[in-house]
Amino acid sequence: MPATPFDSAHLSRLFPTGELSRLFSDTAEVRAMMIVWGALAKAQGARGVIPETAAAAIHRASMELQIDPGGLGESVGQNAVTVPGLVAAFRTEMQAPEHAQYLHWGATSQDIQDTGLMLRLRQVLAAMDGEVGTALAGLARLAETHAETPMAARTYGQDATPTSFGAAVAEWGWALLSARRALARVKEECLLVSLSGAAGTGAALGPQAAALRADLAEVLGLRDPGHSWHSDRTAVLRIAAAAVEAAVAAGRMGEDLILMVQSGVGEVRLGGSGGSSTMPQKQNPVAPSAMVALARHAAGLNGTLQAAGLHRQQRDGTAWMTEWLTLPQLMMSAGAALGHAARLAEGLEPNAEAMRAHLDNSGGLILSEALSFALAARMPRPEAQAETKRLAKAAQAAGDTLEQAARSEYPDLPEGLFDPARQMGDAPATARAFAAAVREGH
Repeated sequence: MPATPFDSAHLSRLFPTGELSRLFSDTAEVRAMMIVWGALAKAQGARGVIPETAAAAIHRASMELQIDPGGLGESVGQNAVTVPGLVAAFRTEMQAPEHAQYLHWGATSQDIQDTGLMLRLRQVLAAMDGEVGTALAGLARLAETHAETPMAARTYGQDATPTSFGAAVAEWGWALLSARRALARVKEECLLVSLSGAAGTGAALGPQAAALRADLAEVLGLRDPGHSWHSDRTAVLRIAAAAVEAAVAAGRMGEDLILMVQSGVGEVRLGGSGGSSTMPQKQNPVAPSAMVALARHAAGLNGTLQAAGLHRQQRDGTAWMTEWLTLPQLMMSAGAALGHAARLAEGLEPNAEAMRAHLDNSGGLILSEALSFALAARMPRPEAQAETKRLAKAAQAAGDTLEQAARSEYPDLPEGLFDPARQMGDAPATARAFAAAVREGH
């Protein structure tokens, strides 16, 4: 297999990243940095820092020139950053040395690369938000439609009490709603411009350094942090953490779906599944499995990335390089997981008959908690619990249902006590509340 499945000819469709692969390409990185240079020159020309004629030429060239990233390899290998080689190529391609000399005026490599990264991350976050929105819309429809569809809730893998399929869907959806809010926060707060020069002091930018940074932020639609963030990677770490939160929410959905489609359960239909190379009867939960794998991968990468926040002094090449190794794969993993979640949410169907059959096949034991509270109305709670256990064992021994065993001794128990559809608590309300939250944009 290749170094990363995202670039694989045969694995990439299992982990589809869509627009994100393009945004994390060499070409996109170079293009983003050229946009930053063009905007910087324009701002500097307007303030008289560089000649306006040079500013106009650089800005025009930043939009027109095409520079092959492949030609930068030797320079990057020597300098450990893309910018020196790209500056040289840009100046050569301009064929106007009298103007090209003002390219990259007063900036440092990290200013250009970090600002270019933020331009790309803005598009990445928008793409992720679109996938989350699609997933939420599909889940909201399911939750509302099946708010009253009873199924077994399970804890520690064991039947617990009745819930509804709509409520189970809402559990996935609430996590995605939270993740969407986190993505919105970092999009608002963490897409920062960087312009502070070699050591973060802005010395080579002159007395208008702060004003230039603000101008550049406005032109590019980024936030002005008001200071250098060369060694303060909080913004990058927060963006990554929000992406991982979204990936984990998708993975959580995937984990449940794997269990719900397993043999002998069959409580959902995925609307698409995979086959086995040797077992014709199998329909494998491919997309849910990919969601779980992608979420785990993103979470693992996040551990490495968060540790890279430990930058030394005013700039740390080691920590910065660690970002390059981890951040693209982390964001693409999250994006691919969300893409699967969006498609599953639109095609997912519950098997209400299988859910009801499972409830019925339990012999009513899933309603033991409800029985214990009904008995607690006529005896102390500890005694009610002990009596319920006794009745459950008696029912199992006799091959009866829990209702038969209980009513044989307590014939006046409330009507509906042993109907799972009437013992779901606030599960239907929870499902509808989630659907309403999605409709209202919360």
